[in-house]
Amino acid sequence: MKKRILALIFTLFTILAAGGVVQAQPAPLPAVQTAGGEYTLAPGDILNVEVWGFEEFKPQNANGIVVRPDGKLSFPLVGEIVAGGLTVPALTDAITRGVSEYIHNPKVTVNVLKFHTTRVYVLGEVVRPGLYEIERQHNLLDAIGIAGGHTKNAAKKKVFIIRRGQSNAPIKANYDSILKKGDLSQNVLLSDGDVVYLADNGRIDFARDIMPFISAAYYLNDIGND
Repeated sequence: MKKRILALIFTLFTILAAGGVVQAQPAPLPAVQTAGGEYTLAPGDILNVEVWGFEEFKPQNANGIVVRPDGKLSFPLVGEIVAGGLTVPALTDAITRGVSEYIHNPKVTVNVLKFHTTRVYVLGEVVRPGLYEIERQHNLLDAIGIAGGHTKNAAKKKVFIIRRGQSNAPIKANYDSILKKGDLSQNVLLSDGDVVYLADNGRIDFARDIMPFISAAYYLNDIGND
């Protein structure tokens, strides 16, 4: 058991020291809809927006329109539009209303060229523990999938999510309930810097054996970013 804890600690500190992000294709998982339903736009998403038949509305940046950190984007003639938190159809409607002030019955299309990414640590009983960048909904299933899935020793009913800055209050999720019952309430949405930890079937005391090292790792990471 102590060897497993030491291995976890070594993995975490190696990742932080290297400052690297592992990028991998998610392992196949059961077909389950994401917890948030339809994708909602967020800062960092890159969009292609077109008004059919009207080149003057074409954005000058050929690489697409970026949703800025404030959640807004700029569109020719229409100006500032709040995109963050909207679905693609909702943003399409908002742009259509703005363009309608200049042309009659415009046909607007919005496509996501590149989804924003979120960095999360996936540790414990997964095939490839590490720091990953995940796209789209950034939920628990995505995180475990991109880390290669759970190991045979994983206690799937005891998955902990540690929010950045809230290391003393981890969220507990039942991954087994998602897989067997499709309980999407357990498919927790993740934020940048979150830690997903799959416990094993042993008797590791999470608060005593793991949390001090995660907190220390965050501290070292903050120092490195200063």
